[in-house]
Amino acid sequence: MKKYFVIGNPIDHSLSPKLHNYWIKKNNLDAFYEKIKLEENDLQKFTSDIKQKKIAGANITVPFKKAIIPYLDKLTSEAKKTQSVNTIILDNEKLLGCNTDIFGFESAIKNLNYDILNKKIFILGAGGVVPSIIFALNKMKVSEITICNRTRQKAENLKYQFNNLKIVDWGEIPDFDLIINATSLGLNNEEINLNFSGIGRNKLFYDVIYNPIETYFLKEGKKLGNQSENGKLMFLYQALEAFNLWHGIKPEIDNKIIKLLDNG
Repeated sequence: MKKYFVIGNPIDHSLSPKLHNYWIKKNNLDAFYEKIKLEENDLQKFTSDIKQKKIAGANITVPFKKAIIPYLDKLTSEAKKTQSVNTIILDNEKLLGCNTDIFGFESAIKNLNYDILNKKIFILGAGGVVPSIIFALNKMKVSEITICNRTRQKAENLKYQFNNLKIVDWGEIPDFDLIINATSLGLNNEEINLNFSGIGRNKLFYDVIYNPIETYFLKEGKKLGNQSENGKLMFLYQALEAFNLWHGIKPEIDNKIIKLLDNG
């Protein structure tokens, strides 16, 4: 039986096991998928276990998407460009770091039928999944990307990877069409203490968090007359791509899956 894991810290909120085990069962695969909370000093042993085939593959979530890279043998071009890995496969005895978050975000936005071309984007946060989102946004030809992070230097550091970014201080709200919460604020129902009252209506508030289903950030956006969307579809599409990399099967995303996730 093949073993697959998602690693992160925190990890309790992850619905990856529920999703992957559903697809594993549906496709009659001899495998199982679990979540493990690790510390950074556990990464070497964990990757070594994949190389020794004790583990068949893994997903990586916050805060290890960049920290895992030194323990891998090679990266896909997208993982290299973003310096972000969320999926590991063993390829010809080599540990290959992949990035399926880009595909996940792009597919989720397309699924919304949201015309993102030439839109102004405002991103809250600068870690984890943000490089993947920037990569996808550039691919989709947005006009402007502004980043705001509680630690400004972390946002400034992203300019080494992407030179078309604007950086503003935390609390400053620029003009935008789409705002993305890519911080962990909301995982435990925390509020984001930012004042959106002057932004106008008909914006899109997007939260990469999918559990809980509606964060304070999304509630606030909706209350002000804006469209709101959580990260459920992004999560589903990045998982679909990872599943396909491991098993060579593109699973279905149907209403049953969506209901399964909504029930946590």
